[in-house]
Amino acid sequence: MTTPPALLIAGHGTRDDAGAEAFRAFVRELGRRRPDLPVAGGFIELSPPPLGEAVAELVERRVRRFAAVPLMLVSAGHAKGDIPAALAREKERHPGLTYTYGRPLGPHPSLLRVLERRLAEAVDPSWDPAEVTVLLVGRGSTDPDANAEVFKAARLLWEGRGYAGVETAFVSLAAPDVPSGLDRCARLGARRIVVLPYFLFTGILPDRVRTQTEEWATAHPDTEVRSADVIGPEPELLDLVLERYEEAVKGDLRMNCDSCVYRIALPGFEDKVGLPQQPHFHPDDDGHHHGHGHGHAHSHSHAH
Repeated sequence: MTTPPALLIAGHGTRDDAGAEAFRAFVRELGRRRPDLPVAGGFIELSPPPLGEAVAELVERRVRRFAAVPLMLVSAGHAKGDIPAALAREKERHPGLTYTYGRPLGPHPSLLRVLERRLAEAVDPSWDPAEVTVLLVGRGSTDPDANAEVFKAARLLWEGRGYAGVETAFVSLAAPDVPSGLDRCARLGARRIVVLPYFLFTGILPDRVRTQTEEWATAHPDTEVRSADVIGPEPELLDLVLERYEEAVKGDLRMNCDSCVYRIALPGFEDKVGLPQQPHFHPDDDGHHHGHGHGHAHSHSHAH
């Protein structure tokens, strides 16, 4: 029987210890779910273990093939460029290693169901959904395609669920920010708003969303505002990661490249087309005697 490729989980990284541990615990749970697979996970920046250490762990377990899944909701610069560059670097560090690269997680119907549960947990059971406006808050990116994916998730969440509306905001790098998003909800007549963070785990940015929401609510006492929780390590998320793994193994990859800033000359971003990608420098990555992320540049690619 042919041994299936290992599973490598690639995370962004966070300065929040609880958020980083949530990622590591999630990787451990994936390993328990699939004892037939070697499973490892690492970050491209900010928190340990670095992605290179996770790859080295797999190599030490005699892994020669793996499928990498980015534990990210949208296809921003990290999923499109940083992780592929880091994986290409690891292939140079470990001759004979081969891999495929999966696609990010959302928007996906199973995650929309989790978001719907988070909303139900946040609202008063007596509230009529038709009187509730949702503000879905994404991380925010300099990549317009990534920001557009958050708007797509908001629309899919609105469809068929009976809310008064689902508006969109971002906590960094993109407009509208959280206070502006709440202002828009109020101008549209909202009297009951639920702010829903579009994040997998706890961290500095979701905490910032909650703080900004509380500050806005204090300044607008006539509007009832609730904060929902992040998605978290739900069974649906575990199932979805394994689904993305199976896609990568079987070659059923459907990464959206129609509006990718590295392939298409979008207005204001023309200089990014074909831009070589460099892996992030991670302070915990000893480089395996190959330096700290100063290796060769690699053109943007979704699979290797």
